[in-house]
Amino acid sequence: MLKLDPTVQTLSAAGIIAIAISVLLNGTLSLHGEEQKAAATPAAATTQAANVSQGLWAASATGRVEPKEGEIRIVAQTPGKIVEVAVKANDRVATGDLLVRLDDEDMLARLDAAAAEEAVRVRERDEEDGGDKPAADKPADATKPAAGAKAAADTRTPGQRRRSADDAESAAERARFTARLALDAVVSKSHAGPAPADDVAAARTKLDEANTKVAAARELVAKINAEADMPLPTRLESAVTIARSDLAQVENAIERTRVRAPSDGTVLNVWAKVGESAAPSPEAALVLFGDITGLRVRTEVEERDVVQVKVGQRVVVRADAFPGKDFEGVVTSLAPALGPPRILSRGPRRPNDVEVLEAMIALDGQPPLLTGMRVDVFFKNEGPAT
Repeated sequence: MLKLDPTVQTLSAAGIIAIAISVLLNGTLSLHGEEQKAAATPAAATTQAANVSQGLWAASATGRVEPKEGEIRIVAQTPGKIVEVAVKANDRVATGDLLVRLDDEDMLARLDAAAAEEAVRVRERDEEDGGDKPAADKPADATKPAAGAKAAADTRTPGQRRRSADDAESAAERARFTARLALDAVVSKSHAGPAPADDVAAARTKLDEANTKVAAARELVAKINAEADMPLPTRLESAVTIARSDLAQVENAIERTRVRAPSDGTVLNVWAKVGESAAPSPEAALVLFGDITGLRVRTEVEERDVVQVKVGQRVVVRADAFPGKDFEGVVTSLAPALGPPRILSRGPRRPNDVEVLEAMIALDGQPPLLTGMRVDVFFKNEGPAT
């Protein structure tokens, strides 16, 4: 029989005992850790589970924060080289303010030529031998009605009255074009650096007055042309009309080189850069624009939950950037039909065949959320939709 050294026997027995003690201690510590982990379950998770079990939420969905009227991607109306970017991100702008200007040097040269041609045609008309020459070279202001006695004593022929009204309309349109360019210059200066607020206000007032005069002049022309005894235009009158049409087309072409704000709002992002070429394409947006005086959430409700959502329903919105903070709002509109999802889901990817219903939610007050931020939307359980 093989005999073992007593020392070896002693060491082996000690090792076996140490291993047994280690296994016993690890099992005890593991069990104790599980008990501590169970005891440390977050209160939020417990509350959420209670909410679900009690039916606090009728439905939930993923949404995205937007300006109250949505984001507007502004593109150029005509191709051209960008020569000026008049705004930067976070600038507040008013309706019609200049955002980006394209190269218009060729158009301005054509404008001078068209204005000169119009002036020549007007002089030829006025100097026509035997024609209905207006009583005064200066056109009447269509926005200022004549006094009753003077109007009654008006002995001008229908052709003379039409000619005077046409001249007043043309003068009003030219004044409006000049006022718009002047406002562009002042607004660009104000965004570039400190500028007197009174200058911007005065330029806006002049443009508003010019718009009023154009509307009044056009109304008067339409009224005179509708008279039964109005004669046909003469050859030279037609030449003046054609020249003015050419002038208006050049002004419109210049206006298309100006990218303007569609409404009062805030510049959210600027992609335009001086020297680049702009193209009238949705993929070549120059400015991202929106009105952030209020915010809304665009959310997508899965088909199985659409009967749980209705207009006027209160909701709670939560964002990862603001843990533990709830923002409230109300459902303002629901899409009339289901469609494919366009907002990525936070959890497991949705199946491709899942249809969703788009819902718009107006947020209460002025929450500190940012446009484009992805949020979770919880619809309060207020009963089934009617």
